[in-house]
Amino acid sequence: MDATTRAARIRLIAFDIDGVMTDGGLHYTDEGGELKTFNVQDGLGIKLMQRAGFEIAIVTGRTSGVVANRARDLEIEHVFQGVRDKGATMDQLRSQLGLEWAECAFMGDDLIDIPALRRCGLAIAPANARPVVRQFIHLHTQAGGGAGAVREACEFILAAQDKLTAAFAPYLATA
Repeated sequence: MDATTRAARIRLIAFDIDGVMTDGGLHYTDEGGELKTFNVQDGLGIKLMQRAGFEIAIVTGRTSGVVANRARDLEIEHVFQGVRDKGATMDQLRSQLGLEWAECAFMGDDLIDIPALRRCGLAIAPANARPVVRQFIHLHTQAGGGAGAVREACEFILAAQDKLTAAFAPYLATA
């Protein structure tokens, strides 16, 4: 089954953070604070998905106040930090939402993401994903993590469900 057919069934998309929603860089201040850079276009992609009725989740292995702030900013309800088994976390969320695996997408870039990628109906990786991850995915974005990969994945799913034009319509309307 091709990626477009798989994307047509998606109702939940979950994202890793480092290397997917960011470029994977970790920046620390002298005071021990952490900084991450998120792409604003990725954020709008998530908002377009939410407005179209999709469930959005963050599932990340690290724990960071910065991630909590970004999730709050984007009004992402399902946020799981400090996760060691992303496949199990996705299984719990899928079950809680009453979804089949075929209705779930996951976007990840490294070894820790493989258990979730292997189970989801649509497995996505950004351009900068580790080579080992690529054998477990259905869609490989042209953009790298933190550089529009999330937006690309969101638009792909919206297009596969014939929802992209409606998602763009409020922005393209003339007065």
